[in-house]
Amino acid sequence: MKKDLEALRHSASHILAQAVLELFPKTKLAIGPAIENGFYYDFDREPFTPEELNKIEERMHEIVKRNLKIERQEVTKAKAKELLKNQPYKLELLDDLKGKITFYKQGEFTDLCAGPHVESTGEVKNIKLMKTSGAYWRGDSKNKMLQRIYGTAFYEKQELKDYIHMLEEAEKRNHVKLGKELDLFSIHEEGPGFPFFHHKGLIIWNILIDLWRKEHDKAGYIEHKTPMILNRKLWETSGHWNYYIDNMYTLKIDKQDYAIKPMNCPGGILLFKEKLHSYRELPIRAGEIGLVHRHELSGVLNGLFRVRAFHQDDAHIFMTEEQMVDEVLGVVKLADKFYKLFGLDYHLELSTRPKESIGTDKQWELSTNALKNALKILGKPYKINEGDGAFYGPKIDIHLKDSLGRTWQCGTIQVDAGLPEKFDLTYDGKDGKKHRPVMIHRVIYGSLERFLGILIEHYAGKFPLWLSPVQVKIVTVNDNCNKFAEKLKDKLKENEIRVELDLRSESIGKKVRDAQVEKVNYVVTIGEKEIEKNKLAIRTREGKVTFDVAIDTFIKELKEEITKKC
Repeated sequence: MKKDLEALRHSASHILAQAVLELFPKTKLAIGPAIENGFYYDFDREPFTPEELNKIEERMHEIVKRNLKIERQEVTKAKAKELLKNQPYKLELLDDLKGKITFYKQGEFTDLCAGPHVESTGEVKNIKLMKTSGAYWRGDSKNKMLQRIYGTAFYEKQELKDYIHMLEEAEKRNHVKLGKELDLFSIHEEGPGFPFFHHKGLIIWNILIDLWRKEHDKAGYIEHKTPMILNRKLWETSGHWNYYIDNMYTLKIDKQDYAIKPMNCPGGILLFKEKLHSYRELPIRAGEIGLVHRHELSGVLNGLFRVRAFHQDDAHIFMTEEQMVDEVLGVVKLADKFYKLFGLDYHLELSTRPKESIGTDKQWELSTNALKNALKILGKPYKINEGDGAFYGPKIDIHLKDSLGRTWQCGTIQVDAGLPEKFDLTYDGKDGKKHRPVMIHRVIYGSLERFLGILIEHYAGKFPLWLSPVQVKIVTVNDNCNKFAEKLKDKLKENEIRVELDLRSESIGKKVRDAQVEKVNYVVTIGEKEIEKNKLAIRTREGKVTFDVAIDTFIKELKEEITKKC
């Protein structure tokens, strides 16, 4: 977020707080920051009603019209306590502050704040409240539940209109809603966070996996499979038992502690250690579409985007230091091949060494330079996130952009200096001595569940022909047409076309409308004329109708479109 937009939205949060206090003076204030797509403010009071939210927004526009000057004030801690004597949450925040204590004042409203802000409330003209939700004070479920109001603000009126339009379009594309309408998947209260995939959803799922296997085989990867449940000792060696246990599901077998894997890496390392390795074998690219389980809080679960069980298309590359640049290039090029196929643009971000990290300075310099050199060779622009790398190594994250311009972090390439050391991984070098291999973790889809959710919203459920669970729907005018339709269905299936037949005693108009709601690519209508001519009437998903199409021509064109994956 640009600094000036952050200041605008931060000021909008103060206008929101001022409006709430003017309308509901007994309300206690918590925090109100600017965030990526707008701002929010947390309040201690009973939940806001839709009517109250409307009144608050109206009052905010009034405050904007007042064009109140926003003034920064620097005060002593004693003065700050006096100003905040009726605001317990602010007093708690004040206790944590060191150094300068600043307030921002606009009219009769003053708030503890470090800024930044715009010059006056009159600058915040394009403002909109979006929704309310509950939020624990300081994000801790042990604390009191507060009421959060979300809003957004832009400098230009058209930007606000475009953003609202994008949200409306995103709601139409909501993958949970479409998943139900298109019979792809469902979530049940008997298994929160554990999605159920229906037959049609599984068709797309299997296409994604088949594609993954084919392209990875071409790229020189081997595939393996590791167990879901492994002994505590393994997770202690990897560090997960000590640092990730709250997110893991554990159980006892024969009176010993085991865990359901939250990650595939340790199992893949055990396979690497199965035998001795020479430098001649490297790089070893080993992939796995592994089912992992992680305990997520119920409040953050969201369709396929945030689940408790998901499949990671992990691959671990074991290599020499000299091979790092080429292997990173190979991963990015492979990812590029996948994302272009789905019409997804992307950008790259490089995250460097954080304050808390393992490994030597030399290892970090070597790994970071290898990633930078690979990016330089690629010639693609990238953003650097200083200090945002994993504790065990630097990484490149790949952020996808969908058809609405939203970004999703999916692919990643992480250099790991920790696990090779912890598991004492070695290979025999040219000099006959033992050497430590460099290890890279990488994913393309990331989570197959999440990637499928992204595709549902990216395509708005209108999958390209090669990916559609139902490519052709045959609808009949009356029962006299059923025999011809059955033969056509069989012929399409013989040619590996995914087809459904609608023989219901409904009107042809309803059958066609239902097929359009199901977002089927092609609807074939069979009536007396089609039978007589042995030709087809074909309607595209966009509503274009072509008559007198030869069956063999239709099949040929379908197969060509599927092959092209367009």
